[in-house]
Amino acid sequence: MKTFIFLLLLPVIGISQNTLSIQVNNVESAKGKVSVAVYDSDEAFLSFDHVLKTNSVVAHQGSVMMHITDLPAGEYALAIFHDENNNGKLDTNWLGIPKEKVAFSRGKMKTFGPPKFKECAFKMSSDHKIHIDL
Repeated sequence: MKTFIFLLLLPVIGISQNTLSIQVNNVESAKGKVSVAVYDSDEAFLSFDHVLKTNSVVAHQGSVMMHITDLPAGEYALAIFHDENNNGKLDTNWLGIPKEKVAFSRGKMKTFGPPKFKECAFKMSSDHKIHIDL
């Protein structure tokens, strides 16, 4: 009986897990895959070593849908790229400027670099759907 009551209280005490659905629009080709990285702090943002969760799907011209499961309520920022040559990394030129399409939740690429975590962050307290344009 105690276990049953505890399971009923999980959503109330904040241990519930949520699903983030990400619709990525303006995918230019069906080559390669579209990948997303989820970050939960400014310190971790855009660091390959501190990605909270990732997902990739086969690219389709137009739009693709991805899902990230088991996210607790919190603040998150997303970085997305279209890995057209399917080499598993974001290709850049000699200046470090991406050669492949990149997008962020809310924030936009700046003239001199990517946006900050706070510019991209959104709060999530239940299942959430977000639309991002590449």
